[in-house]
Amino acid sequence: MNVPNWLAVARILLTPVVMALVLLSDHIDRAFGIAFVVFTIAALTDFADGYLARRWQITTVLGAFLDSVADKVLVTGSLLVLIEVGRAWSWAAFIIIGRELAVMGLRGVAALEKSAVPPSVWGKGKTVFQFSAIGLAMIRPAAEWGPYFLDEWVMLAAVFFTLISAWDYFRHFGSVLRVR
Repeated sequence: MNVPNWLAVARILLTPVVMALVLLSDHIDRAFGIAFVVFTIAALTDFADGYLARRWQITTVLGAFLDSVADKVLVTGSLLVLIEVGRAWSWAAFIIIGRELAVMGLRGVAALEKSAVPPSVWGKGKTVFQFSAIGLAMIRPAAEWGPYFLDEWVMLAAVFFTLISAWDYFRHFGSVLRVR
């Protein structure tokens, strides 16, 4: 285990803390704000672990696995709890989680074929918008911007980037799914 791997583990361990804080928001005045801070720290570990692993040239198979799992755990757990408290749309969560499962499956098949599916710029954009939308939903500003709150507009952008990144991955790497 190295520092980047520990950062991914920290992201996994912080997810239930974020979830508990969001669920406690009805009982504790600042729970949403604290959840936002913890979520932001967890999200920042995603950028830090990849950066450090590349900078220190200590990328590992375990690290790639932990990073991928940690991202999915943080996003899925946060979305599910936000749905429960009425701050996220279930249809958006379905698209986001479904895309994660589909791309994870694509990567698994590609690995069986001795291929790799590297991260794309669309995937990185998707992550930024998802993290931003989730964080903003936790500290939702009171004012609506037209028919939606700011976090909902950002969630719409996250769904857009989620769909575009899925299309991009399957466009470039979907050939591994074809029968030979």
